[in-house]
Amino acid sequence: MTSLPTLRISIDADTELWTIEEHDASEMFALTDTNRGYLRRWLPWVDNTRSVEDTLAFIRTSQLQRASNLGFGCVIRYKGQIAGTINYHPINWSNHRVEIGYWLGASFQGKGLMTKACKAMIAYAFDELLLNKVEILCATENTHSCAIPQRLGFTFEGVLRQGEWLYDHYVDLKLFGMLATEWRAMP
Repeated sequence: MTSLPTLRISIDADTELWTIEEHDASEMFALTDTNRGYLRRWLPWVDNTRSVEDTLAFIRTSQLQRASNLGFGCVIRYKGQIAGTINYHPINWSNHRVEIGYWLGASFQGKGLMTKACKAMIAYAFDELLLNKVEILCATENTHSCAIPQRLGFTFEGVLRQGEWLYDHYVDLKLFGMLATEWRAMP
């Protein structure tokens, strides 16, 4: 597979989004491993990420997705460190729609990083990819995650009952949506 150039999106003086690359594997895994208990509460992939090689497999999947024009994933770099990731789940080109997924290490919470990262990915989806809709799904009880689309002006569209299997139980998911026309009308 031919490697695509790294895409960098500057957010502010301390924060950038960089497309996920293989050289990020060790740092991404270390952040996952350090935050394992914290992340496991809401993310179904944590138990299957047991080594740098597992993280590398995820990165390669993300690179294939990008090479296939189905979107991409980024590391969130804060003051040079990987703070978390944000990605487009595969773009639905037929319906001009994409879902954004994200996570942040616990020590990076409370700095507005994820709200800024989401805003950058939403702008990219509408301005560069010319999509019509961006969606965010959050576990109903994950109040921190749900606050992000609310803060950004998304519309709450409903609850997907038992929408995700999380290790040993189902969780309900809140669906938030933003249309391109709504995004462009915002001050």
